[in-house]
Amino acid sequence: MLICSLVLLIAVAAVRISSRSGLPSLLLYLGIGIAIGQDGIFNVKFNDAELTQVIGYAALVVILAEGGLGTKWKEIKPALPAAVVLSLVGVAVSVGVTAAGAHYLVGLEWRQALIIGAVVSSTDAAAVFSVLRKVPLPSRITGVLEAESGFNDAPVVILVVAFSTPGPVDSWYLLVGKIALELAIGASIGLAVGWLGSYGLRHVALPASGLYPIAVMAIAVSAYAAGAMAHGSGFLAVYLASMVLGNAKLPHWPATRGFADGLGWIAQIGMFVLLGLLVTPHNLAADFWPAVIIGLVLTMVARPLEVLLSLLPFRMPWQEKALMSWAGLRGAVPIILATIPMVSGVDGSEKVFNIVFILVVVYTLIQGPTLPWLARKLQLSDSDEAADLGVESAPLERLRGHLLSVAIPPKSRMHGVEVHELRLPPGAAVTLVVRDGKSFVPGPTTVLRQGDELLVVATDPVRDAAEARLRAVGQGGKLAGWLGTGGTQEPARTAVKKPGKGSARSTAKSPNKNSGNGATKNTGQDTGTGTDAKPRRTAH
Repeated sequence: MLICSLVLLIAVAAVRISSRSGLPSLLLYLGIGIAIGQDGIFNVKFNDAELTQVIGYAALVVILAEGGLGTKWKEIKPALPAAVVLSLVGVAVSVGVTAAGAHYLVGLEWRQALIIGAVVSSTDAAAVFSVLRKVPLPSRITGVLEAESGFNDAPVVILVVAFSTPGPVDSWYLLVGKIALELAIGASIGLAVGWLGSYGLRHVALPASGLYPIAVMAIAVSAYAAGAMAHGSGFLAVYLASMVLGNAKLPHWPATRGFADGLGWIAQIGMFVLLGLLVTPHNLAADFWPAVIIGLVLTMVARPLEVLLSLLPFRMPWQEKALMSWAGLRGAVPIILATIPMVSGVDGSEKVFNIVFILVVVYTLIQGPTLPWLARKLQLSDSDEAADLGVESAPLERLRGHLLSVAIPPKSRMHGVEVHELRLPPGAAVTLVVRDGKSFVPGPTTVLRQGDELLVVATDPVRDAAEARLRAVGQGGKLAGWLGTGGTQEPARTAVKKPGKGSARSTAKSPNKNSGNGATKNTGQDTGTGTDAKPRRTAH
């Protein structure tokens, strides 16, 4: 217990180093495992590939659940077609090109080459989620990459298992049919479990708020189990079920989100440290250059070709395609999948594992820190872009209302806006401002500043419209809506959850400065939209 707690504390401290250096935290966690394993400080000998695979699968389920809970439907919806094509056609292209490179350039047997091609064709959800959410990229790019990392595990697992099974490999059309069937089963079960779970949690009052996070995670894990037992894709099932739960209006959502985030970190730490323990450092030297060569084929040929061919039907600028080609981050998932041939007893499986381990470490070390630089060079990242607001909601169930806690980050365009210029819908008001550690009740002319924390009270019908309006002002300033900022033109940045009839765009149409929101009152003359009010045409 002492060793485990120290490892956790060191891993938590390592996140600070990761955030400052730009290195994905998975590399530091792998380093911790290597440091305490064979050839390390404590010389712990661990070579149980089967146990590593089981724990790795369990950790991956938790990581996919956490990623799905944090995925906004409005951000991912426009990216779904491209992500699905990348996860199917793209995987096929990547497997074929990488396997050919491993066979002809490195001299591996075709079975080993196909296994490596399939293993490294999966982008890692943990690596993608941790890196992309720190890089200010257009929502279309992040949506495609996050959805791809959540979807492509399923076909890759099927291929790795097929290539690792003793005997001849099935024909390609049988593999395609099997993949399609398993994906259909997994998607159906995931959506059904997610819908039933969200419906139940909204209509069943649990006696303690701490039970809701446990129930949400249990529902997500049950989706994986049900999908796997039905011979479908459990990974796709858990991701879709979690996404449905994450976009439903569940009670005590901030607590649930924090609980899932903590479990996700524990899963990442445990999984990466265990993988670091499994590797034997002195055996890696002989496979270093084969791993580098295969990695070059994957990064410079297979991934760009995969992105180019998969996204041909979609009109995307070449800059976005170039960034997606470089942002195909690998992480723990390929290393976990590399244990499948070891458990199956495939000849040369240890060599395959070593090559995959080296490839993931080397190219994650290169790709992760250079991703923000490439985004700036391609003019896809704007460091001066207005930061999105941090909004948390706590339901007041008996009072049929919500408390919105709003943090105004640096570079937010809400800086300098007066309270009445927020033009919140009737039924929503700013009731408290915390500034420099002191709280006060604002007036209509109180000027908001960067670093302020606001407490906004909203009734049930206008809760979504109020949050959408706050985010719109954070992105576009006091004129958001009139200038086209923060309306339906940018749903990924402005609207969260499910905006009702009172959207940010229609709310912004009222030019009445005194309408909608003051610190203490709402006038009946407001023309902003709630759920029962319609916007009035006004000449500007």
